[in-house]
This record gives sequence, C-alpha cells and structure tokens, in this order.
Amino acid sequence: MGRITVRRRVTRITVGSEPRRREDMLAVEEPLEIRVGGSALAITMRTPGHDFDLAAGFLVSEGVISRQEHFGAARYCAGANADGENTYNVLDITLAFGVPAPDPSLERNFYTTSSCGLCGKASIDAVRTLSVYPVADDPLQVSAELLASLPEKLREGQDVFEKTGGLHAAALFDGTTGELLVLREDVGRHNAVDKVIGWAVTNDRLPLRGTVLMVSGRASFELAQKASMAGIPLLAAVSAPSSLAVELATELGMTVVGFLRGPSMVVYSADHRVTSGPDDTRALVDTAPLARSLPTDLHLEKAATL
Repeated sequence: MGRITVRRRVTRITVGSEPRRREDMLAVEEPLEIRVGGSALAITMRTPGHDFDLAAGFLVSEGVISRQEHFGAARYCAGANADGENTYNVLDITLAFGVPAPDPSLERNFYTTSSCGLCGKASIDAVRTLSVYPVADDPLQVSAELLASLPEKLREGQDVFEKTGGLHAAALFDGTTGELLVLREDVGRHNAVDKVIGWAVTNDRLPLRGTVLMVSGRASFELAQKASMAGIPLLAAVSAPSSLAVELATELGMTVVGFLRGPSMVVYSADHRVTSGPDDTRALVDTAPLARSLPTDLHLEKAATL
C-alpha cells in the first residue's frame, strides 16, 4: 500500500530570525484510477488508504450501487513503477451479478482533482443524482449541545492531520448518542466523505438514517449530494455551505449546519431537526454576520512548528 505521509527537508523562515532547516511531514497525494469491470470510470487524486471504501463510496455517490450486495469485489491492478513495484494506484471493481454497469454519461472527461469531486463530469445533467434513500421523512432530532461537541471529536480523530496539517476529514456520528461511528482523512474533502460512505457500504449500514455527517471544511453541493445518496439527514461543517448545497438540501429535506464552532452554529435548512432545549423544537442560531468574518477553513490553520 502506498504511503500516507512523506518526510521532506524544509526551511522555516520567520521575519527577524535566522532561517531554520529541518524535516517536516507532508500528506501524500497520488492518483487512483477506478475501473469497473475492467473499464476506466474515473481518476481521483487522493491520499492512499481505505481505497476499497473510497471506490465503494464513490459508486454509491454516483448512483451505480446502493447497498452492500451490489458490490462484488475489488482488486488492485498491476501498475508498476520504474523499480518494478506495484503503485497500488489502479483499482478494478467487480459488480455483483445482475447489477448494471455504470452509465457511460458518468465517465469523467479527464480526472477529478483533490479539491473537486465533480470536475470533468461528461454531462452537467449527471451532476444531480437521484437518491434511492429519501431523507425528508427521517425523524432525527439533534440537540444543539450535541452538535457543538462534534468538531472537537472530529479534531481528536485526525491523526494524520496532526502530523501534516494538510488533510480534510469527514466523520459519521450517531445523531442520538453522539457516538463516533467512523472517521476518514484525505487530501480531498469529497474523497474523505466517499471513504465514510464506503465504510457504510462494506458494513451493510445503508441507508444511514439517524446519523450526522461532520466535515472539517465547507459544505459544498457535492458533499450534500453524497450525503443524500447515503441517506444521511444532517450535514454539518465548521465552515460555510455553498448556495447550491443549501438549495439542494432544502429541496431534499436535509438539514445543513454551517459555522459549527464552539457553542454557535448556523442552521440553513430543515432547522426542525436541531433543538436547543426540552421546550424548543427549533434552534436556528443566527451568527451569520460573525461567521462570515471568520476563516473559512478552520481545519487548515495548523501552523507547522519547525
């Protein structure tokens, strides 16, 4: 398996002080080509690790599969480097018997970058994928206090981020107890979410009713769509959501919470799921003016100590 981190010699420069040289840790970014039945479907830039989950989650996000029994098998294809070693960067998925192959319109023109899970879509019509798991009727209700505890739990589980400061994270929580079910890190926020959803696929947990998906950056349209495809009723982020993410969530009946920091948060859609106390059925915390003045990528504020 490929490395998750690498060491590099760097120079730390502080104005007014002498430059210092030392080793630092970097998060690895490598391409993963995902094939289905031997045919290339997409190439995504990712951090190696949990590649089978990544592929399974990607197929759920694209509407190719929707449950564990649809996923037949996965294997790394030969992809040797100059030294004759397998790069583990080509993964071929076999779908279960009777599961249709991906629609050709899903094929990416080139590749998806680590920052964009939708770049290269062959057709803009393929962007909005219909989920088989509606979330509007999910009865989940989460207290604002429980939601406020999730960012710290997310941060505590980011082992590779602690070393590199360069990874996004996505975590799935039980919406009733706040229990951390799974956490994944990756250079791409969409990959981290796909790895979480892939874990759910391989553990036969779909649909993910009654859960909260917490992400370390912003809540984009693609993340809202992925949450929808897995049946997740609440998407929470430490930063802002995009307008399209909120529009999609409103259409689907999904709750989107942004700027989840400390005791404050902003609920952008389906606010009936967030309660502030036993006598409240809604907790719409209006901190938008303050939130917009805060950094939008809180999880990337780690300063390397060199």
